[in-house]
This record gives sequence, structure tokens and C-alpha cells, in this order.
Amino acid sequence: MLVELFKVLVEVILPVFGVVVVGFLAGPRLGLQAGTLTRSAYFVFVPAFIFRVISHTEVSLTTAARMIGFIVLAQVLAALAAGGLGRLLGRSRELIAAFVMAAVFGNVGNFGLAAIRFRLGDAALGPATLYSVVITLAAFVICVGAAGWARGGGAGAVAGVLRTPALWAMVPALAVSGFGLGVPLFAERLIGLLADAMIPVMLFALGVQIHEQKRIFINRDVLTACGLRLLLAPLVAWGVVGWFGLNGLQAASGILQAGMPTAILVSIIAREHDLLPAFATSVVVVSTLLCLASLSLLMVLV
Repeated sequence: MLVELFKVLVEVILPVFGVVVVGFLAGPRLGLQAGTLTRSAYFVFVPAFIFRVISHTEVSLTTAARMIGFIVLAQVLAALAAGGLGRLLGRSRELIAAFVMAAVFGNVGNFGLAAIRFRLGDAALGPATLYSVVITLAAFVICVGAAGWARGGGAGAVAGVLRTPALWAMVPALAVSGFGLGVPLFAERLIGLLADAMIPVMLFALGVQIHEQKRIFINRDVLTACGLRLLLAPLVAWGVVGWFGLNGLQAASGILQAGMPTAILVSIIAREHDLLPAFATSVVVVSTLLCLASLSLLMVLV
């Protein structure tokens, strides 16, 4: 098992980290801003990637519904567990909300898709991409709801989830996949070129984003939040996946997506709602570093 663990770390995790490190080191020296990179990915590369992968994935609408039900339930249970632990520990409303946000919002896009592709192969990109979109949408709703519970407001941000480009790209992609519709060759090639840029651009942007985070600290609560994301969330997913009759790549990619480190968007949401932004940023950075060990082990076990 140790040999397999080392192999996964070197061949799967470190290449993904390598691109992040390049962004961390090169981005500031080139005068790049994370906001420009992430916005281009958010509005252009991500929708193209989602459309291409899901439209080429042979999955029935019934199976897609079961996958969506599984991952949404896993998200809700992780949120409830994080909130319950926060209450049990006697933490403030703000910290409980931060625990919930860290537990449900993993870096399932740039980091997760690249790692799963290296570990499970291109065939896993279809289910992993579907999980990525659903997790992101569900996490936005849960995180904004948690922030609203702690600070008040947030309804407008929840409504904005429905305008997410990734969601609108997924709808026609599922139609193409489910009903066998054809895509014109010109559009197919254009979308393919844009889609190929998504993963490297987002990994590079993650490195730039981490460099821009200035206040990082480690304490018991930061480590607790990291544990909720890296350990509790995948265990919850593993525990409920069988209820939906999923197995193989559909199950493995969902469990792995549940074990990804906390997304940088948690820090952004926390900053927007003035909800312990330094704490959220610390969880993002520390969980990204700790996942070198946790994600390697999870990949061996799954």
C-alpha cells in the first residue's frame, strides 16, 4: 500500500500541484491578476469544457438524476455535520457558518478534475464534471445561506447561482448526451479548443490566487475545518453512494470530488459577507497543503 500511495502522490497529485506552484511563482512576476484569469475561465473555458465533456458522456438522464441526488445529499449531510460539530464545540455563529462553508465547498473544478483525470483516466471526466457543476451550485446555495444565517442577507447572491454559466452549459450538454443530438463540426472544434485550456488556466489561476492571500494562520479551528473538508465530507459521500445504486467510475469520482481541498471561493464569499475572511483564507491554503496526504490516501482506498 505504501508503494501505491507514493505512486499516487508522485504521478497524480504532484503534477497538479506543480501547475499551481508555477502560477504562485510566475503570476506575480508577470503582473497577472487572479481575477482576470478566473473570470475568463468562469465565463468562457469552464462552460466550453462542461459542454464538451458531458455531451460526449454516455449517461442516461435517469443515471444523471441519481448522481445528482447522491452528491446533493452528501453535501447537505456534510453541512449538517459541520454545523452540529460547531455547536457541540460551543463556537460562535460566525465560526459555525465558516465550518459549514469549508465542509461543503471543495475545489472540484480546477484541482478536482485534473487529479481525477490523472487517477481514473479520461472516462472519469464525464461523471466528475457533472459532480463538479452540481457541487459548486449546491455549495454556493449552502455557503450563502450559512453566511446569511450568520450575518443576514444573501438572497440576491443565491438567485445569482441560477445565472451561473456552468449551469447553462450543462443543460444543452445533457440534452445532446441524453437524446443523441448532433453538434456542427465548426462548433465542436471551437468548443474543443476552448475546453482544452480550462484545466491548466484554472490551476495556474489558483496559484496566483493563493499568492494574493496575505493573512494565513493555523490553529485548532483551522485544522478542524480542514478535517471536515478532507476527512468527513468524503466519508459521508462514501457512506451514502450505495443508496443510489452507483458504482465504478460514477461512485469513485463522486467520492474523490468530495475529498478535494476547500475552494478559494469560500474565501471570496467570506470576504464579501465579512465572515471571518482571514480564517476562511487560512483554511483554503492549509487544506490545499494537507490534501497532499489525505487525497493520496483516499485515491488508494477508492
